[in-house]
Amino acid sequence: MENTQQRVGVIGGVRIPFCRNNTAYADVGNFGMSVKVLGALVERFGLHGVELGEVAMGAVIKHASDWNLAREALLSSGLAPTTPGITTARACGTSLDNAIVIANKIATGQIEAGIAGGSDTTSDVPIVYSQRLRKRLLAVNRAKTPLDKLRTAVRGFSLSELKPSFPGVAEPRTGMSMGEHCEKMAREWHIGREVQDRLALDSHRKLATAYEGGFFEDLVVPFRGVKRDGFLRPDTSMDKLAGLKPAFDKTSGLGTLTAGNSTGLSDGAAAVLLANEAWAAKRGLKIQAYLRDAEVAAVDFVHGEGLLMAPTIAVPRLLKRNGLSLQDFDFYEIHEAFAAQVLCTLRAWESPDYCKNRLGLDAPLGAIDPAKLNVNGSSLAAGHPFAATGARIVATLAKLLEQKGSGRGLISICTAGGMGVVAILERP
Repeated sequence: MENTQQRVGVIGGVRIPFCRNNTAYADVGNFGMSVKVLGALVERFGLHGVELGEVAMGAVIKHASDWNLAREALLSSGLAPTTPGITTARACGTSLDNAIVIANKIATGQIEAGIAGGSDTTSDVPIVYSQRLRKRLLAVNRAKTPLDKLRTAVRGFSLSELKPSFPGVAEPRTGMSMGEHCEKMAREWHIGREVQDRLALDSHRKLATAYEGGFFEDLVVPFRGVKRDGFLRPDTSMDKLAGLKPAFDKTSGLGTLTAGNSTGLSDGAAAVLLANEAWAAKRGLKIQAYLRDAEVAAVDFVHGEGLLMAPTIAVPRLLKRNGLSLQDFDFYEIHEAFAAQVLCTLRAWESPDYCKNRLGLDAPLGAIDPAKLNVNGSSLAAGHPFAATGARIVATLAKLLEQKGSGRGLISICTAGGMGVVAILERP
């Protein structure tokens, strides 16, 4: 296979406003939200009837019927039905991963253009039968005669078997929720409540300012009567945030993570169009930025490492490969799963001990300029439909770089399962 290593351009992206679960999108589901964002992308860039090389979409919380989500959604989007689709999942990194999948295919010349995205709903969650009832129903299906089926159905039956099972929010290996894990991280890195609330407040203020300034006019498509993210609270304050009770550690008196400095359960979808330069030029489309490189990493959270610290590992690998320092960026888009997670990450990069003993570096990566961090707000204010966040960030950062005219941006996303996905966007 010839490796042409073509540059990968980000043409642009769209998303629907992110909503709190059980509100405006409660009955839409992943398929409906995916169709909406793909259709909006088709409209924006004139892709009706166009065959793309690949559409990579994903969802974290999905029904078994959503196994072919990308393909089914694109068939309703206006794209040519000859466009292939692949459905993926890596928790909160899903749609950034999809951008990497599409970018790698473009870079190696396998395809010319593709779409990366994701959707998630915590309103329309899969509810499954108990294990005992599933086994009973399978046994009934295997039984040969009607009498055998009846006997199998009623033998030893208990009403408790009818109790449904909902998706779990805990890490299977530890039994702890992501918030409980992040509380441990906050204590390890000595991240207090006030700095977490301050970061959350800044996120709301910056997102509100970006909306008022029109930044999202071409990025956010109204849906179901919603025009702005349902989590956005322009009028919040440090006093209001300080009044919230701990959301995860409710008993020790030491809990610092609250509903105000943690992302809430969200519904939403986002997608971004990527292409090589020749394809974009042929269609008269401008490239906002280029996806230069990416990296993934994982940590051993089961045996003591912080669940959400994998980006601290991935970023220095990415920097080394590209001959860059942590300070060589104009924008930093660090996903705000929790304010504490962002602050732990920044503190780790400044720590001589962590950088030497865990990262194997001769010196700390150092501090970043706070004025360059999540300049238009991030997940704490916008919401976090797991698989949609990466595409939201890619589209936001690409537009920021286009507006600036040149520059470089770093994306960092932590995920469940102790993983991290990071990437570099640039505009020469």
